[in-house]
Amino acid sequence: MKPAPLVGRNSGRNSSTTQTTTVQVGNTTVGGTDLFIVGGPCAVESAAQLEAIANHLGPNRGNGHIQALRGGIYKPRTSPYDFQGMGQDGLSLILNVSQRHQLPFVTEVMAIDQIESLSAHADMLQVGSRNMQNFDLLKALGKVNKPVLLKRGLAATIEEFIMAAEYIASHGNPNIVLCERGIRSFDNYTRNVLDIGAVVALKQLTHLPVIVDPSHAAGRWELVASLSRAAIAAGADGLIVECHPDPDQAISDAQQTLTLEAMAELVESLKPIATAVGRRVAEPQRQLVAA
Repeated sequence: MKPAPLVGRNSGRNSSTTQTTTVQVGNTTVGGTDLFIVGGPCAVESAAQLEAIANHLGPNRGNGHIQALRGGIYKPRTSPYDFQGMGQDGLSLILNVSQRHQLPFVTEVMAIDQIESLSAHADMLQVGSRNMQNFDLLKALGKVNKPVLLKRGLAATIEEFIMAAEYIASHGNPNIVLCERGIRSFDNYTRNVLDIGAVVALKQLTHLPVIVDPSHAAGRWELVASLSRAAIAAGADGLIVECHPDPDQAISDAQQTLTLEAMAELVESLKPIATAVGRRVAEPQRQLVAA
């Protein structure tokens, strides 16, 4: 492994691998005792869509099953003819719901010229798998005082993943959360292969929080819950899961998206596993929501 003096740690037999840097995301923390659960759609589609998710899963009107809302407003798609996201209109929608429900939100940044407008409003900026080694983007995000969720590239080694995080940290931003989202394989039954071993390795090799995206790893909604439980059992600090009020009508990634009811059941199922590994599913801290 190449040296990573800022994000790495000594993983020798006599070193402590229990200490994790915590990252503040809005009113919540990643890397502490409480699991960090992010839920929401692949792509922002409408105000009603986001409102339904916040009402059902958020800390105010729901049961506090999620600590942050996800939603893409710029979407990197394989085909140029697929839905590319709502852009600034989508940002206005998710910002409104985020503020009223006191629910931090995470959204993807694809280009340097998007950083200024997104960092002014989003609580966390996501670097998608395709951009993990977009070094100019990583350097630019290193100059921003905003947490970064860095997803593993679809064919990236663990070393390459850690070095991508080191790029951000070396340019001034230590607030990085790693996300294992599966790597490409020869088998097409699942969209990707969730590398549970990488979760364990990353916790030993770095002091950064590590969360898992079981939705993109599985590509099939019926596998998401089991993969989520495995991730928490392996030591992940949280999850980022795709959910939607009506998954069959989702514009993007419908086949891997949970219903809101299934998302709530998933989080409930994590409680005994979290307890077994010394973690906790966060309890909701309700605040008044503006009408």
